[in-house]
Amino acid sequence: MNSKSLTNFSMLVGRAMLAAIFLVAGFSKFGDAYAGTQAYMDSAGVPGFLLPAVIAVEILGGMAILIGFQTRIAAALLFGFTLSAALLFHSDFGQQMQSILFMKNIAIAGAFLVLFSQGPGQWTFNPQAKLQEA
Repeated sequence: MNSKSLTNFSMLVGRAMLAAIFLVAGFSKFGDAYAGTQAYMDSAGVPGFLLPAVIAVEILGGMAILIGFQTRIAAALLFGFTLSAALLFHSDFGQQMQSILFMKNIAIAGAFLVLFSQGPGQWTFNPQAKLQEA
């Protein structure tokens, strides 16, 4: 595998790995988990009525990252979303699990900054990205 192919393969796999956490999280909020997630948001001071927007960001943002569509915009949006989630939901550093989740979100936000700066690579379902990178 040449260097360009390795880079594109790595970008595709990296995008898939980043997208997976958001797609799973978004779809998991349907059904029985919806009310519990709303209550958790309310307990953190985030209005539960925003849950449909949260689900949309997770699923649509995750899909955009996965397929490489408007990657820089999606990466910027998910950077802000992930950083906000860290600060709003995981900043109780007196609890070890919350500290771990905070750092996980910070690491994911960092990955979105890299994706924002580098773009999706050439292996995407976005014809415009292929034209721009050629």
